[in-house]
Amino acid sequence: MPNHVATYPTDDQLERWKREANKMDMSFSEWVQGMVEAGMKNFTPTVERDEGVHELREQRNDLRKELETTRTRVRELETALYQGEREAIAEYVENNPGVEYSEIVQHIMNSTPERVSRQLDVLDGERVQRDGETFYPTEGGE
Repeated sequence: MPNHVATYPTDDQLERWKREANKMDMSFSEWVQGMVEAGMKNFTPTVERDEGVHELREQRNDLRKELETTRTRVRELETALYQGEREAIAEYVENNPGVEYSEIVQHIMNSTPERVSRQLDVLDGERVQRDGETFYPTEGGE
């Protein structure tokens, strides 16, 4: 026959314990036994770091390098964007107020090789690769 142990919780404690026992789908007696046993377990409340300072610094440095690479790429893309057709037209009109449509077209035609060269320089190694004056898609390119 099981032994009987008496305890004298406050009314609030008793209600809270009963609610917890119900949540865990346990009888009140089972729950009290389980909590007493759990409380007797030997454990230390210390927490050890997953990573040391050295590892965290390495991760930080890697992230800094990745951030700088990303910033460089954003600058390259912004440069490519601003050197696009719209920018070329806008700059020409700003520098030549009152210019006629045919002159704009002629300017764009005349300056196309320079703009294409800049775009190829940006793409070189990423989406295209150069072999002298011949271009090919890079391996695994889109």
